[in-house]
Amino acid sequence: MNRYLVGGAVRDQLLGVPVRERDWLVTGSSAAELIALGYRPVGREFTVFLHPDSGEEHALPRGTPGDATDERALVEADLRRRDLTINAIARDGNGSLIDPLDGVSDLQAGRLRHTPAFTEDPIRVLRLARLAARYRRLGFQVAPETCTLVRQMVEQGRLQTLTPERVWQEMEKALAGASPRTFFETLRQCAALAPLLPELDRLFGIPQPARWHPEIDCGEHSLLTLERAAELSPLPEVRFAALLHDIGKGTTPAQQWPRHIGHETRGARLMQGLCQRLKTPNRYRDLGLKAARYHTDCHRTRQLRPRTLLRLLQALDALRRPPKLQSFLLVCEADYRGRTGWEQRSYPQAAWLQQARQAALSVDVAAIAVRASTPQQIARHIQLARERAILAVKSTWPDEPVLNNLPWKSPQ
Repeated sequence: MNRYLVGGAVRDQLLGVPVRERDWLVTGSSAAELIALGYRPVGREFTVFLHPDSGEEHALPRGTPGDATDERALVEADLRRRDLTINAIARDGNGSLIDPLDGVSDLQAGRLRHTPAFTEDPIRVLRLARLAARYRRLGFQVAPETCTLVRQMVEQGRLQTLTPERVWQEMEKALAGASPRTFFETLRQCAALAPLLPELDRLFGIPQPARWHPEIDCGEHSLLTLERAAELSPLPEVRFAALLHDIGKGTTPAQQWPRHIGHETRGARLMQGLCQRLKTPNRYRDLGLKAARYHTDCHRTRQLRPRTLLRLLQALDALRRPPKLQSFLLVCEADYRGRTGWEQRSYPQAAWLQQARQAALSVDVAAIAVRASTPQQIARHIQLARERAILAVKSTWPDEPVLNNLPWKSPQ
């Protein structure tokens, strides 16, 4: 039995970046022999086997030519079945490289180029975009011919055959990565964003008021917001909500542009359907819904009445679960700063809403309960006491005349 290091491990070794995991190609063996040696088969077709000690993946050659008897031919046939040329390189036990598709040259050129077998699985389109995002800092670009091929796959409806679980798995990994914006930009560059996230794709080309959005384009604002969210938080759910907070603007009638009245309510409905379609975990759906529905209210914190502020805090479940409020505020700050030239502006609304929450929680609920005679009176008196507490803390915030001259006044 001979082992060849393959795929991402060889690629990253050649790039000089840390190797995350090592995969192996095995020749001179069989599935039965590997199982007898203690390897654990995984996958429906049992083509991958986990090493009994290291847990590293070992696979038998794919795409074996019918008359192939030469071991190198077996290895090269397997490499040709992989997704990208930079992943189609193997290293033998002596350290020599096997590179049938000239992947080393593509690595040196910073080029993401498809293999002859790329179209076998449309999930490779998302993995292409994810690699573009991972190696953005190294200057990697998708080869023009690969982008053309992806466009052809999209026209053929190949991406519609993907299950939601597979799409979301790749998308979630990209959101947690170092450059999530590049992932979605790459999909759009290759016309693959529309079939996967039409709610986001349709935002491009839709204008907004230049007063609040110097970048004007709704799609560009969404990507800028994602960039700021990636700087503010490593949480993929925060980045997800930031990217999609304005999807309601994609359904604004053209005759109303550049205004987008009511986009928050429309956006929340779209977010509900999007999360159901992709089968996102609950934490993504919950934060996404709140961000779509209430981000404008957060920007207007100073202008809201105490009663409205309390209702906002209750809608966000902020009184019971402070981490949820913190994630929401990060999304809103990313939204505010995700505008051309606004990247470094302060966002005092986050502190103000936190102060309003603390004021509401400072109310002595037990004392009110003792004095009230019915449950309805208890609830009403607590509500009024919390509104008074919020009103008191609001008196410490900047006055409206001052606020009018500051950059954070009520952006839409």
